[in-house]
Amino acid sequence: MEIGLVYGIAGAAIACFLAGCGSSIAIGITGRTAAGLLTEAPEKFGKIFLLVFLPGTQGFYGFIIALLLMIKLGLLGGARVIPTPHQGLQLLLASLPIAVTGLISAIHQGKVCAGGIEMAAKQPESTMKILIYGVMVETYAVLGFLISLLVIMLGIQVG
Repeated sequence: MEIGLVYGIAGAAIACFLAGCGSSIAIGITGRTAAGLLTEAPEKFGKIFLLVFLPGTQGFYGFIIALLLMIKLGLLGGARVIPTPHQGLQLLLASLPIAVTGLISAIHQGKVCAGGIEMAAKQPESTMKILIYGVMVETYAVLGFLISLLVIMLGIQVG
């Protein structure tokens, strides 16, 4: 296998893996917190659902970038593209913004949302207020996603 292709595939794997790991860790944090609340107040499920789900979005961003990289490489149908080592390395580096911001922001977003779930136990009317704090953390994952997307779509001509 050509080294450029290996680099491109590694970029797809890293984007999906790191952002997905961050999301799974974060949903584990929020899920445990939500389970504690729901044992006492199962009627609050609807109010806290978004707080549990929100940290999972970074995993989707990494997955989308991985799909785009695989499409660019022709791995999902079409003609297989063999990038030069330089182009493959560019694809690998293009995956890093969402990989790193997805990993870190998901974990911190999970902690913010877990705090919101704890707050919802005592002040259910404030649930949407804390959701805003969770979305503020999400902003940085969105920026990492956009940079990876733009570099892949505009910055690298493969083939």
